[in-house]
Amino acid sequence: MKKRWIHLTLAGILSMGFLGLSAQNDKGKYEDLGRIVINPYVSDQVEGLPESAKNMLSNKLGQVVSKNGMAGSSLSPRFIITPNIVVLDKELTATAPPMTAMNLEVTLYIGDGIDGVLFTSTSLQLKGVGTNETKAYMEALKRINPSDPQLQSFLDKGKTKIMEYYNTRCDFILKEAETLAGMNNFGGAILRLTSVPEVCKTCYDQCMNKVPDMYTQYINHDCQIKLNEAQGIWNAGQDIASAEKAAQILATIDPEASCFGDVQKLSNAIAKKVNEIDDREWKYVLRNQEQESERIQAYRDVGVAYGNNQPETVTYNVRGWW
Repeated sequence: MKKRWIHLTLAGILSMGFLGLSAQNDKGKYEDLGRIVINPYVSDQVEGLPESAKNMLSNKLGQVVSKNGMAGSSLSPRFIITPNIVVLDKELTATAPPMTAMNLEVTLYIGDGIDGVLFTSTSLQLKGVGTNETKAYMEALKRINPSDPQLQSFLDKGKTKIMEYYNTRCDFILKEAETLAGMNNFGGAILRLTSVPEVCKTCYDQCMNKVPDMYTQYINHDCQIKLNEAQGIWNAGQDIASAEKAAQILATIDPEASCFGDVQKLSNAIAKKVNEIDDREWKYVLRNQEQESERIQAYRDVGVAYGNNQPETVTYNVRGWW
């Protein structure tokens, strides 16, 4: 696919605009899209767990999923790994000074934390000894080994269930994306489509086939909003300052948007006025980029930007999991 990009310059305005856009995109990671992701989550339902031990457990779960290539991401918050702990026994040792010895059963669960559907679980028995109960908890939790074959098998089962989720619910995912687009939430729609893991090939292909049309709707909608904003700023000022503000907005409009002809007309009108005011040159420099991968990255830019603007706190449903 051949793509035209138009580079807008006015005393460095374009570089300022692109730097701002690049900084925004850097917040997200493209590798978070198109892969299976499991997010660590320690529920408040885990009774009696000291706060410091809770933090250690959350970090341990992060190590477990990271070791197996499924590290969590705010862009894909649906699937979780979450623990429950049962204290099998606790005693004070006959030592000087006395120590607290604990035997814990730590059960880990993988499931859909949004819909509250449990996929699989596994249990570990861990022992810890410390000068107090908190330290005994932490010594026991330190024994969780991310390379444990039992945990790797557990994650494999969870991965299989997640793939089944996408393969059996693809129609719902497509419908949800269409609904979001109908509400002009194109970022949410594109994120939903591009978040389907590539290993779920059939659903992945169906979703990616929908993205170009969704993206076209997005850039057309975005173009009209930004054009109106730039036009309003320019009409209100008709000076160098308003020209620079308008330029920053126009510089972010995709040249393939349906209203780009009007963008060029506004730019020409501003350029003419700028030249009259201050004898400055304002011009377009065309350049061509022919890589299809750049268009795919543009799709994901939209999804990543939307995901980064969502609240970081997600309310998970684990009722009935233990």
